[in-house]
Amino acid sequence: MITITGLTIFLVVLTIVNVVVFIVFAADKNAARKNANRTSERTLIFLALFGPFGAYSAMKVFWHKTQKIRFYLVLVFLLLHLAGIVYGFVTFLS
Repeated sequence: MITITGLTIFLVVLTIVNVVVFIVFAADKNAARKNANRTSERTLIFLALFGPFGAYSAMKVFWHKTQKIRFYLVLVFLLLHLAGIVYGFVTFLS
């Protein structure tokens, strides 16, 4: 029997949020190439706060916003999320 635990729900939500953020970053890069309406940097950074894995991945895959100093916050958010996840797993396992 398959049971849905809080950890499973957390991981599914985390994955969905990061995929959405990846898509938003990709769409912004596509808009930049086409000289179309863009997503504001403020919005991209806000989204990166909740989905840093998706944001960082998109930045590396599409070479998007990699030269902007304020987008180093994405790496900080990523490290904070990793620390929280590691802490959660250690707490969960002990």
